[in-house]
Amino acid sequence: MTAMSTRAKLGVVIASAVLLGGVAAGYVATAAETAPTPPPATGDRAVTLTSGPRLLAITDRHVSTVAAADPSGPRTVSGLECLRVYAAAGTGVCLKPETAWSYQMVVLDAALRETRRISVPGLPNRARVSASGRMVSWTTFVGGDSYTSSGFSTRTGILDTTSGATVASLEEFAITKDGRRYRHPDVNYWGVTFTADDNRFYATMSTGGKRYLVRGDVAARTVETMKENVECPSLSPDGTRLAFKEAVDADPAKGWRLSVLDLATMRVTATAETTSVDDQAAWLDGGTLAYTLRQDDGRPDVWSVPADGSGAPKLVIPGAESPSPLT
Repeated sequence: MTAMSTRAKLGVVIASAVLLGGVAAGYVATAAETAPTPPPATGDRAVTLTSGPRLLAITDRHVSTVAAADPSGPRTVSGLECLRVYAAAGTGVCLKPETAWSYQMVVLDAALRETRRISVPGLPNRARVSASGRMVSWTTFVGGDSYTSSGFSTRTGILDTTSGATVASLEEFAITKDGRRYRHPDVNYWGVTFTADDNRFYATMSTGGKRYLVRGDVAARTVETMKENVECPSLSPDGTRLAFKEAVDADPAKGWRLSVLDLATMRVTATAETTSVDDQAAWLDGGTLAYTLRQDDGRPDVWSVPADGSGAPKLVIPGAESPSPLT
């Protein structure tokens, strides 16, 4: 693969679109309610979020699973429509259509039954569940904020599925930037990933035309900046590394390089994937990343690559997106 393959060309286009979206954050509706069971699954058996080894993904806008040992083989597709999905420890999060013009964040149990739903503004973009299954996060793209030059912004929320406590927007949190308290109306966040304690998290914060990796504390309602040019972090299973997309020359319009940050040394290792990756990568295991790339006609495929910079990208699930391991 070269940097200007057909996947790369599309990646640059997508990069420009996401640059428009990465400018602000705001309010997310928080009314939650019990929801009905989704339509029955298709295939040999129902899709569940119980351990596999299987891979969870979206096929034609529906939640699906494949065997981890044969991900390109037969898959089971459910009747549940989602634009973004993720799961861990028997808890799932689904960003799904509510009407033709509105969307919901839905929490799922292991049998894909909805346990909570929250109406969210804008277009679904990112979703994550903590390793224990307790904490859920989501990001959407919205428009119309007067302080953004592009007219777009992002909104990111967090739900504690045990207590029901909801963070409507990370904009509510106090910020420490470069060691000092910071406030600015253009701040927004996206791409949350949780640590093992179900309280701390990492995310991307944008302000002043720059993007920062931030470390957050849900209980204290605070974030602090750690490093520039880190977007859509994803914490490794052992909690020592963050996979992320790094803007080429710190300019998202040029696309992103899928990379890995060692949290102990802050050393960055670029992966062997040279095509622009506009996704929040998932860790399939301690050494392998999975992510979505789109073909020229927009059709998605799930790819994987070693996290240590070795090897080469590999097509994992054709015609699918939003991968998540069920281990």
